[in-house]
Amino acid sequence: MSHYTHSCQFRVYTEDTDYIGVVYYANYLKFFERARTELLRENGLMLSTLSDENCFFVIAEAGLKYKQPARLDDLVTITTSVKNKTACSVLFEQTMKNEHNSELCKALITVVCINKNNRPQRLPERFNALQG
Repeated sequence: MSHYTHSCQFRVYTEDTDYIGVVYYANYLKFFERARTELLRENGLMLSTLSDENCFFVIAEAGLKYKQPARLDDLVTITTSVKNKTACSVLFEQTMKNEHNSELCKALITVVCINKNNRPQRLPERFNALQG
């Protein structure tokens, strides 16, 4: 499968950090979530309208590898790629880098589409655009 790739930038604020100005480990998941949401939004896939179609997303698996800390006031770039897509799930590969292009964190996140009864459901056809 060809990779669809999207990049976006975020500033690290005080609310993202611990008491020594380093991004708190769990907050990397928030940055990655925002980046995936922006990728979807750029492709006309709004989470608010997908829910109207009985399409909801849950994280089935999340694996992160921390390499260097992101710090207060850093401008970070998150690159998100669709690594694999099945009928009901998408595997995202995400990388966070700082303004010096140093890799800070990598993530593999599996997102599964479910219906309101918490049962797996096929991804809407519009997700085919994410194949690249």
